[in-house]
Amino acid sequence: MPSPAQSPFSSVSPEEAVRRVARVRETLVNEVHRVIVGQDEMIEQMLIALFARGHCLTIGVPGLAKTLTVSTLAQALHLKFSRIQFTPDLMPSDITGTEIIEEDQATGRRSFRFVHGPIFANIVLADEINRTPPKTQSALLQAMQEYEVTAGGNTYKMEAPFFVMATQNPIEQEGTYPLPEAQLDRFMLSINIGYPTRDE
Repeated sequence: MPSPAQSPFSSVSPEEAVRRVARVRETLVNEVHRVIVGQDEMIEQMLIALFARGHCLTIGVPGLAKTLTVSTLAQALHLKFSRIQFTPDLMPSDITGTEIIEEDQATGRRSFRFVHGPIFANIVLADEINRTPPKTQSALLQAMQEYEVTAGGNTYKMEAPFFVMATQNPIEQEGTYPLPEAQLDRFMLSINIGYPTRDE
């Protein structure tokens, strides 16, 4: 068995490693297509971002299977999935988590305990990310760039793999907030999604 520092492909030729990755990709695409009809480009680009340890921003009107696609991908990979519905009243602590006071029944001593928020998952869907103010959007920044979250003076590592897919509705502009440049910079890919073709 390879040591943690070794790649699982270190004992095979580069050609064989490419063939194995291609087989894994094909299996994943087939699993997703058991649930999703069409949307080949979105699925392909999501996999590129996931394999490259990046994140993606998907832009499309409601009803194009964005949420279903990412949750199906998480199920196919047996990874923990979390959906965060971004709203104007969402607070940063609703994303990262918060500290609560706990009292020890035996001693009566009180202490803080950090309760992890929905950001602590392998695949996170940030649904309609532009519906919340930049202050709340920024709660994603550290996790997306450094793969860790700082709260209450402590730093908590994200579990690998960590992939964020954010969605945006390009039509509705009322009640939305433009994504700051720092936030846009965290996304490897921006995917514009259209309606399925007649054949699909």
